[in-house]
Amino acid sequence: MPERSPSTARIALNRPLRRLFDYQIPGNLELEPGQRVSIPFGRQSATGLIVETGVEPPQGITLKPVHSAYEPWPALPAETFQLLAWASDYYQHPLGECLFTALPPALRRGRPAAAKQDTWWKATAGPEALAGNSYRQRALLAWLQRHPHGASTSNLTAAGFTREQIRTLHKRELIEETEAVKPAENPNDTASTQPGPTLSPAQQAAADQIPAPGTGFSASLVYGITGSGKTELYLHYLKQQLSSSAQALVLVPEINLTPQTVARFQRYFGQRIVVWHSALNDGERLSTWLKIRHGEPVILIGTRSAVLLPFTGLKTIIVDEEHDSSYKQGEGFRYSGRDMAVYRAHLNQCPVILGSATPSLESYQNALTGKYQLIRLEERAGNASPPAINLLDIRSRPLEGGLSRPALQAIDQCLADGQQALVFVNRRGFAPVMMCFDCGHMVECPRCDTRLTYHRRDRAMRCHHCDYQTAATEHCPKCQSEAFKPVGQGTERTEDILATAFPETPVVRVDRDSTQRKGSIQGILKKVNTGEPCILVGTQMLAKGHDFPNVTLVIVVNADGGLFSVDFRAPEQLIQTLLQVSGRAGRGEKSGQVLVQTCHSDHPILKSLCRGHYLTLADQLLAERETGQFPPFRAMAIFRAEADTMEKSLALLDMIKPLARVTGIEVWGPLPALIARRADRHRAQLVLCCDNRKRLNHVLGHLCQNLDQQKLPAGVKWMIDVDPQETG
Repeated sequence: MPERSPSTARIALNRPLRRLFDYQIPGNLELEPGQRVSIPFGRQSATGLIVETGVEPPQGITLKPVHSAYEPWPALPAETFQLLAWASDYYQHPLGECLFTALPPALRRGRPAAAKQDTWWKATAGPEALAGNSYRQRALLAWLQRHPHGASTSNLTAAGFTREQIRTLHKRELIEETEAVKPAENPNDTASTQPGPTLSPAQQAAADQIPAPGTGFSASLVYGITGSGKTELYLHYLKQQLSSSAQALVLVPEINLTPQTVARFQRYFGQRIVVWHSALNDGERLSTWLKIRHGEPVILIGTRSAVLLPFTGLKTIIVDEEHDSSYKQGEGFRYSGRDMAVYRAHLNQCPVILGSATPSLESYQNALTGKYQLIRLEERAGNASPPAINLLDIRSRPLEGGLSRPALQAIDQCLADGQQALVFVNRRGFAPVMMCFDCGHMVECPRCDTRLTYHRRDRAMRCHHCDYQTAATEHCPKCQSEAFKPVGQGTERTEDILATAFPETPVVRVDRDSTQRKGSIQGILKKVNTGEPCILVGTQMLAKGHDFPNVTLVIVVNADGGLFSVDFRAPEQLIQTLLQVSGRAGRGEKSGQVLVQTCHSDHPILKSLCRGHYLTLADQLLAERETGQFPPFRAMAIFRAEADTMEKSLALLDMIKPLARVTGIEVWGPLPALIARRADRHRAQLVLCCDNRKRLNHVLGHLCQNLDQQKLPAGVKWMIDVDPQETG
């Protein structure tokens, strides 16, 4: 068979370049958009993704040929490719980097698209065959005996056993390799036959309003107060409406929510549940990616990047805690997982369900204008009732580690009743500032315009912005005075105060420092879910979606942080955080109480908060946004610049400002960022607002094109943040 004449392919690379590269397709290769190929790039080989074939070759240039295709099928099917091309245009990010975000790290590096085979094991003897101190090996044998059809190496490591223990038992011929049991054939997996959870009348009424898969695109905003059973609603919907051959995506905002959510979903869907988040290793990510790409009928539970994966049978998308700012990527490809989910549902012509007790003002406005269907779920599940929220004015009150005497008395009574208390402190570390009471010196980060946080357990001073760290001292580094003391409170300090005040009660701290080790959050949740009296101390990690049935008291140490911020989103985020953390109280049979410590108990936002109805507050905030012409009533983007001096950053923004100032575009700045220096980089920003989103997008594209043609000073970088969540 004669070879075809070569044609030209346009290829994207995983590089921060706003351009594509043309290569010749050899006659023996048939390529299509989305395929991974190996290409010569400079003196090396690189992995590329086909964007287009059959393009007009450039005149007078001899193109290099594509080396080979990694697989005969496209890694990114047409719908995923269309989604990422739209995102590249909307968020003004290079197409190549957007496309490669949908691949697991192994495939970005050019590894074969094949999962490593997992070995399955079967016990040939019981734990009594082992003598001596082989406690973990005996436990492994006992575990395998409870699973007579065998288990994989990954099953065993997930259960807490090590590969070394497996190898030792294999050498001693106490376990043997066996054939893998496919999920559909696994007789231990009875979840697929279980009916969904039984819904209350209010939950059933909400479920009946959600359109079924197969009826085309729809977007439903489920406003369900904390404890109303939104997860049961999702489970029931998927159990009743999702066919056994379809795929579904459930997005959660944080990794620490994933284990709890997975356990609840596995109860009803068994091994059909797979997960996707940044804590997985390369092999686990590749295995999950292949299942999705090959159309296995999985229900994927993942964080924001899961929305980019190459689904081929996606029939339903659920976005839990849709208001959470974690859905917005903070660097690089600055996409919103929530907004991408809505657009993906539109491409797939399938329903998307957005759930929250405190919906974002953008989603709520979409519901008010009819773009989304608003579904209300305003009763707590079972016999639970919403907690009573009370303001505790701490002006002129002595504080111990940030806690007032009435707050400590409330905790004491809560523990005496055999219940659990939660203390919310939105700062980790021991204290946010170390200050000398003789000379007034405060230790600042040498790389950022911010102060170092004191971490007493590690005897360290740390910057929470650039991770700079230095040893803590007992004397003022400026005047050597011993009057060098911590000021303010963090989670560590509050933990110490509570441990001293309640020596017989476990105090459990939940923040980024205490949950760094793999599996630590599961251990903490297991301890709390025993229901034994304890005190939880933590940051926003505790405010998101956790279900602690025996927590009846919530103390908010300081609610004033967001009342006077320069960020127009601060009041919304403050209300969302306070209502979310308040919602951890009284979720079981016992009623809950929330005490909010504040120096501004007469502030209208806090007074409205005590009445507890979020949508009323949202209406007030939307009216303020409309008056000020802020999002969601206008589109917004921030053009950010950073360099080794502030002069260079401002000079770049001054240069592009005239290009941005066109009809219909309002430009603010340029101004230094709120933290103007971070990691020795000086940051400034230019804010662009417009009534017409398409016009703003066109102007942003023009700015990018112009800057690509400029030779910028060394070290000067720029980026665009469309629909920013932080304006400081």
